[in-house]
Amino acid sequence: MKLEKKPLVLRDYRTVNYVSGPLIFVKNIHHVSYGEMVEIILPSGEERSGQVLESSEDYAVIQVFEGTEGVDVFRTRIRFKNEVATIGVAPDVLGRIFNGRGEPIDGGPPILEEDKLQVTGNPINPFARAQPQDFIQTGISAIDGLNTLVRGQKLPIFSGSGLPANEIAAQVIRQAKVRSGEEFAIVFGAMGITYREAAFFRQEFERTGALERVVFFLNLANDPTIERLLTPRCALTVAEYLAFELDMHVLVILTDMTNYCEALREISTAREEVPGRRGYPGYMYTDLATIYERAGRIKGKRGSITQLVILTMPDDDITHPIPDLTGYITEGQIVLSRHLHRRGIYPPIDVLPSLSRLMNLGIGPEKTREDHRNVADQLYAFYAEGRDIRRLVSIIGEEALSEMDRRYLKFADEFEEKFIGQGNVDRSIEETLDLGWELLSMFPEGSLKRIKQDFIKKYYPKSEG
Repeated sequence: MKLEKKPLVLRDYRTVNYVSGPLIFVKNIHHVSYGEMVEIILPSGEERSGQVLESSEDYAVIQVFEGTEGVDVFRTRIRFKNEVATIGVAPDVLGRIFNGRGEPIDGGPPILEEDKLQVTGNPINPFARAQPQDFIQTGISAIDGLNTLVRGQKLPIFSGSGLPANEIAAQVIRQAKVRSGEEFAIVFGAMGITYREAAFFRQEFERTGALERVVFFLNLANDPTIERLLTPRCALTVAEYLAFELDMHVLVILTDMTNYCEALREISTAREEVPGRRGYPGYMYTDLATIYERAGRIKGKRGSITQLVILTMPDDDITHPIPDLTGYITEGQIVLSRHLHRRGIYPPIDVLPSLSRLMNLGIGPEKTREDHRNVADQLYAFYAEGRDIRRLVSIIGEEALSEMDRRYLKFADEFEEKFIGQGNVDRSIEETLDLGWELLSMFPEGSLKRIKQDFIKKYYPKSEG
């Protein structure tokens, strides 16, 4: 959202009532707006920044980005700046690294700002939204073949502690492209990650040469918790500028949304709000929607914003409020499997609970290949049958299986080893579908009930069975 130039009106108060965690409560204030930026001036002269989180006729709640340590209730001065949180944007943001509030931390020159935009963004009018379409090739068969990512989609990755979600994200950044060969501008927002994880991403971007098309927002685990609430909004504001002002295709990757939600819960607790499920605030669904719904395409605009959101499921619980609410808002999910990871299969994507609700909009003739939908359906059906038989074997033993059951069992093993477990190889969609046909050739033609006869005649190799 572009801002109108207004004269800066500063109002100072010395009416701090009390401090709770990262929050300051100020009384006897007048004409203070939600989201207004604030300067906190300590008795020592040190200045900190904050934002109004809640305001009423007499009270304001301020979140302090640098923390409230050292704040003296009686001598601290609060200065309301009559402006909301903004970030400066320009084409030269590409290749730069910022902190969670949008301040450069890479030692580079200042950004030559063309404009300042509100980090809260401007909701896209539903009538102006264009339908997500066009295949995005990630080079990962389990995604491209069975859970296709579409330009303008929001698709989360449900991970678990210790699973290689970061490695998958880095691989997608390295390999992602649309069918026309266009590269994406990448906006990467990291929230509450460790030094080790930050170093991994930075080294990966530099090693592959991707850094020159990446805008990196970095909030470390030891950075202020409150800053995490701004990080995804700063990242998405820059993404909207690149997509809808500079006509770029932008891939936004946000990690880890679990850390974001923990920050949201911490602030809610400090405000003494009535908790919802597992202590998270009741408005967490709405808050997450204000982030996820900023993906999409706009009619008449060439650019697009596609979101890949990474979240860690506490205790691998997919019913936990964070993945649960995320699944309601987004258009599917990619679920990582601890079982596959323990077997050394990378990427350990469990294709059965994974889903891309917009897959059909991005596949087919002139997008991927005419047989894509049929091949995906047949692979899914055979693999599901193989998984069921694998569970049955643990009860009755393999000796009781029929010949066809053994074939399903073998298919499930081969599918996991060859199709899912591809390592860091970058596969084209043609290679993915050809590999699918190779695996399907383990069955006679008559077993391929989900594939049209025309496609079987054209693509089916000689049976190995």
